[in-house]
Amino acid sequence: MPTTPPKVEPIAPHAWDTSLQSILADMNGAPIHVHQLMANNPALLKAWWNFRNYSVEGGTLGKRGGELVILRVAVHMQAWYEWGSHVDRALACDLSIEEINHVLVRSTSEPWHASDACILLAVDELIENHCLSAKTQIDLAQHFSSAQVMDIIAIHGMYVILACMIKSWGLTLDDSVQARIKEQASEHGFLLLAAQFKADQFNT
Repeated sequence: MPTTPPKVEPIAPHAWDTSLQSILADMNGAPIHVHQLMANNPALLKAWWNFRNYSVEGGTLGKRGGELVILRVAVHMQAWYEWGSHVDRALACDLSIEEINHVLVRSTSEPWHASDACILLAVDELIENHCLSAKTQIDLAQHFSSAQVMDIIAIHGMYVILACMIKSWGLTLDDSVQARIKEQASEHGFLLLAAQFKADQFNT
């Protein structure tokens, strides 16, 4: 019996299945590592693509709300690739680096507005309890429509899936992303704080 698991590696764009040409075109011929990884299953990547495009825009939440969901999932999952990629995206949609770093803190008090705090707490419940409590649903309803609450649940789920793939096969952050965020985030620092976040779950 083998003692090491099979390695699933990203596939370079020139070797992609021909059924994925429209996705290559969407990415201007330069898909990022996670897309290259998923290209090992062309049918899955093709079926997933519209959901990806919807989610990365934040759905009905808008980009800021969507990025808060994704960043909080990355913390729970301790997924550096996901965190680094979305530090980059979050900065581009006007979240400050102070706000981004505060996603790594379990408290949802300052600097968060009530609506932001609701998103973060909703993700916490979805990851830890796999549902939204009655109280959280009441709180969310003060700020979000039913469609937006569904998007919190759906976007969280999509990025849990990606984090599982990323962590199973040790995906490395794209060099271009690493270069853009090198002053704002490091893998070592993220993993330390994400581990503390997880430990705080059991100390409250």
